[in-house]
Amino acid sequence: MTPAARISAAINLVDRILDGELADRALAGWGRKNRYAGSKDRAAIADLVYEVLRRKRSLAALGGGETGRALLLGYVREVGSAPDSLFGAGPYAPSELTDAERSNGRLPEANSSESADFPEWLWPDIQTSLGERAQQVAEQMRRRAPVHLRINLARLDRDSAIEELSSEGIVARPHALSPSAVEVVEGARKIKNARSYLDGKIELQDASSQAVADMVPIETGEKLLDFCAGGGGKTLAIAGRVEGTFFAYDVDQRRMKDLPARAARAKVTVNPLSAPEVKQKSPYDTILIDAPCTGSGSWRRDPQGKWLLTREKLRRILDIQQEILDQSAPLVRSQGHLVYATCSLLECENGRQVDAFLSRHREYSLKTQKRFTPLDGGDGFYCAVLRRD
Repeated sequence: MTPAARISAAINLVDRILDGELADRALAGWGRKNRYAGSKDRAAIADLVYEVLRRKRSLAALGGGETGRALLLGYVREVGSAPDSLFGAGPYAPSELTDAERSNGRLPEANSSESADFPEWLWPDIQTSLGERAQQVAEQMRRRAPVHLRINLARLDRDSAIEELSSEGIVARPHALSPSAVEVVEGARKIKNARSYLDGKIELQDASSQAVADMVPIETGEKLLDFCAGGGGKTLAIAGRVEGTFFAYDVDQRRMKDLPARAARAKVTVNPLSAPEVKQKSPYDTILIDAPCTGSGSWRRDPQGKWLLTREKLRRILDIQQEILDQSAPLVRSQGHLVYATCSLLECENGRQVDAFLSRHREYSLKTQKRFTPLDGGDGFYCAVLRRD
């Protein structure tokens, strides 16, 4: 496909996404219906779509509108390409620009929610949560996220993993956020076919997520429950550094369907639990709550989530987080730990949620807490370690 044909395909996809279709489904459906497009074309079109979603507001200003066509025009202008070399450039290109389109477009307002590419209603919350770092974080959020891997340290050390990856054309370097983390700088598309990935020696996992797993206190032989397990990535990370008994629960059991295979590949044991079993197996030495959240810290990877969030959805998320914290609190043994984590930048989901929990549960105290932002080199995360006294 020509660059102009890729722009045309991206315009169509962005319009579908703006109409409410989920981005990953739209892209998968387009690939199935357009078999002529090779893997490089599909990857390039996906990159275009996600670049537009990350910077939708600033590109709308540059392109003079909020349609797929205007947003891609804004993108072309932002990257410094000549619009006439793509619009109207051949049979599969988007149609030629109109006079109105040529004259429309402006620079986004400086130091605003528009230039930060956040919804206007949410930007004050981001500024309150991040303070003077808000604009810098927003700039990082407008860019593609780096690719990080977690080394299964129970199987091999980080230097050996980097060497093994290099032999398969994947260039990686150590990441400062965790002893198990590396950043892939070349060959990322080869990871899922790499021997070390198929053998369970490495996993795809953000470096900040790994740093959160490192904060979870557990001693050899102790019992840990991952209360909102999903795919179980953090439990697998913890199991890679200490031997213990690991349980996983998720209110939607389907989210854990890949966990047994992932655990087997990593050569660790994680026991999925049903809702009744969660209480039966209590008390636990440690409970990890990787709470449902806005996902605002990982919007570089899922930029559509930024535009789908509403105040009402945020209120529901806060209620769910409170409910999960209160539900988990009695299941921790005396002197045990409750670890609360989110992949959110918002203080209402993080420190304020923990402060409210501590006011309701005087038997708990805050041991430590840490906030991560993209300025640290990974996604935005928050982690609080609470001890039951």
